[in-house]
Amino acid sequence: MMPMPNDDLQTLRGRIAAIAARMIAQDGADYATAKAKAARQVLGVDRPSPNYLPDNIQVEDEVRRYQSLFQGPAQAARLQALRIAALEVMAQLEEFRPYLTGAVLNGTAGEHDAINLQLFADSAKEVEIFLLNRNVDIDISETPHFKGGRHEPVETVSFQWKKETVHAELYEMNDLRGALKPRADGRLQRVDAAGLRSLMITDETLEQDE
Repeated sequence: MMPMPNDDLQTLRGRIAAIAARMIAQDGADYATAKAKAARQVLGVDRPSPNYLPDNIQVEDEVRRYQSLFQGPAQAARLQALRIAALEVMAQLEEFRPYLTGAVLNGTAGEHDAINLQLFADSAKEVEIFLLNRNVDIDISETPHFKGGRHEPVETVSFQWKKETVHAELYEMNDLRGALKPRADGRLQRVDAAGLRSLMITDETLEQDE
């Protein structure tokens, strides 16, 4: 594709972000898939240059905008239910230093979203045995390490908690170093149970002030 002026490029990214956000909010698509499909719709190519694509922060902002316009109270109620369930699960897994991440943390969770946790233990087997000893059926998969780079993928256990799906990534204790750094936009990447409670109180206060 030919280079284009920066203003046109920003407009293009905005269009792709808006279409991707609708797929995420309506259908529960993951960000990578939604951006790829949206880019195909807008650009008509399967593999656009990466600089034509919006970053995840821009898409997330569009998801918020879409939910505010079209999902309103229903999305807010769903988010509240997921956060309450997350607190319950985190209490049960307290010894593994659980942190919440993903859509339930950033406030964009909808009907298709699960609870995403990151647990820290001496070994993944500790967590797996803990759950199995409590008759929790688990599926085991892998997730890219949140630090990226050359880090190996980490084991992830998925299970049901009161009809909600939980995906818990299993990290080693030394992965906690630097784990609480904020995202590029200043928003939190992960919070512990106390941080989630504080966030829920803040959000409730903001809603009452509106």
